Amino acid sequence: MYDRVEAPPASRTDFVLESIKEAILNGKLKPGQALVETDLAAALNVSKTPVREALKTLAGSGLVVMSPYKGAAVRTVDAAMANSVYDVRMLMEPEALRRSVLLGASFDDAALALEDVSDLARRSLANRRFHRALYAGCGNPLMIQILDGLRDQAALITVAGWGICPTWDDEAAEHRAILAAAVAGRGDLAFELLRRHIQTFADRVVEELPDGVR
Repeated sequence: MYDRVEAPPASRTDFVLESIKEAILNGKLKPGQALVETDLAAALNVSKTPVREALKTLAGSGLVVMSPYKGAAVRTVDAAMANSVYDVRMLMEPEALRRSVLLGASFDDAALALEDVSDLARRSLANRRFHRALYAGCGNPLMIQILDGLRDQAALITVAGWGICPTWDDEAAEHRAILAAAVAGRGDLAFELLRRHIQTFADRVVEELPDGVR
């Protein structure tokens, strides 16, 4: 599941954190799967301490749930979670993109993310980078911070959504249209295309997810 790389002591917790996060976001660690400290430590060739710290951080970002009786597990995506995340994204992300366009921001990183999709297991990570590149130049640090705070949970929902209905090809075409509008300086069009892109995915996924208000 992981490459057994010996991490330098100073960066061991970061190494463990990124390794577990990537395994969750590329679907190797499934929603609801137990995260056993001893197993993770052995797989990553580290002690349990950095694993424990990494799991606490991941719980704070919404990717992991901690239970005093059951321990840690990958968060299970439900409709209530998806609704909450996508409500905020719908309100903020298209506007952040429009502002990025108006400010003349570069979208080179978004273009690079579109190219990095040959590995199926890494598509979620490429999708995550693409969306961040759209709003990163909006000029509002608080808006960026809020959207950054949703990135991990949004990526987890994306992985769940592709498991329900694999629509990557359609979404990739939508990404190209959004990027083309942004690069052309058409902020209002980019706003609308991104809004529609987020709404379409949310509608499809939330309808199929359990345990939430639809």
